[in-house]
Amino acid sequence: MGISAARLLPEFNLLFLFCCCRRTEKEGKMPVATLLPFTATPNRKSASPTSFRLTEKFILLLVFSAFITLCFGAIFFLPDSSKLLSGVFFHSSAVETNTRTGPDSSDSGSAGSEDRILAKIRKDHEKALLEAKDTLQKRTDEIQDDILKDKEKVIKEAMGQGGNDINNLPFVEYRRPPGATGHEPLDPETRERRAKVKEMMKHAWDGYRRYAWGSNELRPVSKQGHSSNLFGSIKGATIVDALDTLYIMEMFEEFDAATDWVEKNLDFNVNSRVSVFEVNIRFVGGLLSAYYLSGKEVFRRKAVELGEKLLPAFKTPTGIPWALLNLKSGIGRKLALGAGCSSILAEYGTLHLEFIHLSRLSGNPEFGQKVMNIRKVLNRLDKPQGLYPNYLNPNSGQWGQHHVSVGGLGDSFYEYLLKAWLMSDKTDEEGKKMYYDALQAIETNLMRKSSGGLTYIAEWKGGLLEHKMGHLTCFAGGMIALGADGAPADKTGHQMEQAAEIARTCHESYARTALKLGPEAFRFDGGVEAIATRQNEKYFILRPEVIETYMYMWRFTHDPKYREWGWEAVQALERHCKLEGGYSGVRDVYASTPNHDDVQQSFYLAETLKYLYLLFSDDDHLAFDHWVFNTEAHPLPVIRRDKTEAKPNQVE
Repeated sequence: MGISAARLLPEFNLLFLFCCCRRTEKEGKMPVATLLPFTATPNRKSASPTSFRLTEKFILLLVFSAFITLCFGAIFFLPDSSKLLSGVFFHSSAVETNTRTGPDSSDSGSAGSEDRILAKIRKDHEKALLEAKDTLQKRTDEIQDDILKDKEKVIKEAMGQGGNDINNLPFVEYRRPPGATGHEPLDPETRERRAKVKEMMKHAWDGYRRYAWGSNELRPVSKQGHSSNLFGSIKGATIVDALDTLYIMEMFEEFDAATDWVEKNLDFNVNSRVSVFEVNIRFVGGLLSAYYLSGKEVFRRKAVELGEKLLPAFKTPTGIPWALLNLKSGIGRKLALGAGCSSILAEYGTLHLEFIHLSRLSGNPEFGQKVMNIRKVLNRLDKPQGLYPNYLNPNSGQWGQHHVSVGGLGDSFYEYLLKAWLMSDKTDEEGKKMYYDALQAIETNLMRKSSGGLTYIAEWKGGLLEHKMGHLTCFAGGMIALGADGAPADKTGHQMEQAAEIARTCHESYARTALKLGPEAFRFDGGVEAIATRQNEKYFILRPEVIETYMYMWRFTHDPKYREWGWEAVQALERHCKLEGGYSGVRDVYASTPNHDDVQQSFYLAETLKYLYLLFSDDDHLAFDHWVFNTEAHPLPVIRRDKTEAKPNQVE
């Protein structure tokens, strides 16, 4: 209504004074004209006593109405009116205590009450000003944290009222696929070698548990924890990465300890930036695999929780995710690598397997939609010579510099195209076509043979070949063997030959070093073959890719040389990398004495030892008909299509 107390006061005074003057005039004390000359009118008629009383009553009613309006205006329109109401009408002791200004204030009457009210209003006003000043002086990140806390509180309250509570996921019929654990090999030598690999796993795990429990990784020389900025403030990378290896090796006591840590200590509510790719393949992949092997609900819940925290990475104009993401704020960043700080092919292209399973386990189709959109973006782009450059700008959706590699920056993109088709029970025709088209372009443009007859996959830079092959590229032998069965009939044998040749080349990179461990990269120029010529390429950090190819080649050919090559690697690891505290990488594989880098990588337990164990296991242990491995060697089950599609959440 907008009537202010200040505007009512003159009218109230005027009416009150007029009423008093009329009363004195009637009593013969003072004429009205003397007191209120501005209200007297010369032509005014004399009023009868009766009409005079009615007028008086009317005026008194007006006065009373004005007074009531004034009171309610003061109560409801002045600042902090609820407290004022309490103090004026109910004599709240708290208000009286806070508004007293002196020892005589309780005896000061209405004037004192007004002073107390004004003092209280002034105090509250000053407090509000101070709070506003404090807010303005806060740093931007502090204000953002406050906003996020309020947002999280609202979300939690909404969940409590029936929202999508992460602890109340939809029912999924759990069936453990065949081959989660295997039988002892019948051959005594193979059984002994398999037991040796399990012993290596126990040594690596015990060192981590003793010296670095809860940290991301172990420093076996200094016997302490090690953290990489890849994981931000998330802890326990080795625990999550090792879960499935512990399970398939039937180290159930260790598996239970790891499970207990995950349930009680694994926390993703961290205000730090992480690598979307690394967190996905290690944490999401590790949790999903542990769930499918054991059926423990805690792993499904944690995997979906982390998956939901990764979704904001896709908030780009193209839907190509950022490389880095703050898990708390949901703010993404690009890596300061490549042309225009673009997203990397191997990173945004290595989410498909995990995100499809996240959709199945959570009932949320958004995970699958995000990774399928990546394919749509890629299919719209022209590929130079049919190749996929390593860099793509997530804002413009355009390629960065035309650098192509099947090793670092590109490797697992191709792997996931093939495995997406296999994981879909061979129904993902788009993934299949993209894989075989890409493989044809790689064979044409990148595969070469050295003068000594070694097949290698070079790197392509704007049409120029760099005759270098990375240790990471050695996974390609296993990938090509895995996909050979799905190739056209006239290509199957050819691709198996290619896979075998790549396996031999990668074995040579090991055999030609002093420590019998492979370098990070090796070259085929300047008169050398399969040898690292630069100091920054001579290190070995316990990588699994060469052994991964041995395992695949053994499964498809049963050629005993692959087990022999794997056993050579075991002996080299024991001789040069094993320490009292665990296993360490080395800085120069050509040196006669190892110089340890003092890091036991989490992927050593997740991949290297797992692939070695499977190399000496029977083929029905994690059989390829039922399982696919993500790029961190975490086994995920093939998603069987129900004939009637009546149970879309069934995973077998």
